[in-house]
Amino acid sequence: MEERTGVTRFKGDPVTLLGPELKVGDKAPDFRVVDTDLSPVALADFAGKTKIICAVPSLDTPVCDTEIRRFNQEAAQISDDTVVLTLSLDLPFAQKRWCAAAGIDRVKTLSDYQDRSFALGYGVLIKELALLSRSIFVVDAEDKIRFIQHVPEITEEPDYAAVLEAAKGGIVTKEVPGDGFCGAY
Repeated sequence: MEERTGVTRFKGDPVTLLGPELKVGDKAPDFRVVDTDLSPVALADFAGKTKIICAVPSLDTPVCDTEIRRFNQEAAQISDDTVVLTLSLDLPFAQKRWCAAAGIDRVKTLSDYQDRSFALGYGVLIKELALLSRSIFVVDAEDKIRFIQHVPEITEEPDYAAVLEAAKGGIVTKEVPGDGFCGAY
């Protein structure tokens, strides 16, 4: 299993990510996860749509809560051809409870607790914590990765404007400060 360092930190300490380093322009890896009703979900289930894929450590943390609420609000303003997916290792039951309590109705939460196929396929599994790193991938309708943002400090929010611009098909040139990576075409 490939290990990568220098991509992100947790509370200032460097962490190791397991899995490949994906690049803008790569074909998005398929994954097998489950939704809040334990139904299987794969990348192909969103064929023909632009996908904003948010990887988060846990929905029940303050920054993740803020991030997903923000994307839920933003989802009302984006095209019907775009879906917002949030993936974590939280159990589907916890995700369902959190979404109901938070009023999340435009973001689809998915759990990678069974296989970690998303975590390992997208290179976002934190070795030291067994959680997902805060990362965002924008995948176009042809399943090509259009944008990647590994938030340099996991306890901070992503660059929402850059993500939304990429999802609209714009070119993003903004650099993410620190050791994180932000790329787009």
